[in-house]
Amino acid sequence: SSYGYLSGYKKPKGLTEQTNRLQELFPGLGFANQELLTQIEKGEVKLPKSAEGWFAIPNWIKNPTIFGATYSEALQKVINTIKQTRDGKFYNYREGQIDEKHIRQSARTLKFFDELSETQGNPDILIFSAQFGIRHRGKSVRRVREVFAVSEFGFGAFAVGIMILTHSERLQHYDDLYIDCAGDEWSSQADGVFGNAPIFGFGGGGVRFNARRVDFANEYYGSASGFLFSLPQ
Repeated sequence: SSYGYLSGYKKPKGLTEQTNRLQELFPGLGFANQELLTQIEKGEVKLPKSAEGWFAIPNWIKNPTIFGATYSEALQKVINTIKQTRDGKFYNYREGQIDEKHIRQSARTLKFFDELSETQGNPDILIFSAQFGIRHRGKSVRRVREVFAVSEFGFGAFAVGIMILTHSERLQHYDDLYIDCAGDEWSSQADGVFGNAPIFGFGGGGVRFNARRVDFANEYYGSASGFLFSLPQ
């Protein structure tokens, strides 16, 4: 694939700008680990070589009054917020299907999220080293899951949706690299067979949310992912 970040996104915004934006979008949301933020700002935490930079993602499990009690409710909150911030230029091909029978987080992603949350002291906002899709462009989700680095894990639709919210320049053009959410598993028939994964794309002048089979490879798409990182001793 030769597709990339066409709309103006080059690298993540500063973490303070991201956390401020999240607190604007989700009133009542608290803070990230301030010691970790300071260490990152001072360059004391090394960014993994395959990551583009640092991203701030709400710890939805800790904030059920904001995001709901389940992962699907948290994702629906994010989808609704994307629609609002894009002035309605958003289409959900899975309207009415955002529930626990259709979507779940992968075991690998859950494991890494829990580990990072514990390491950071379970704050309201978690800090991740991550990339927005270009590392795995052109690969199917199934292939991406096979070639993850030891410390790498897929981002799900909640995390990717948050990244879109804090980086509004992403997905503004038909020829942008679309985003596979390899950290989630989707069941099209809600029958316990999770052979699909969510996607965010662009069309008709706005962001599109859908799901497709994990064995489908397309040059337009790339999976977003995060990486474990080491803290100063």
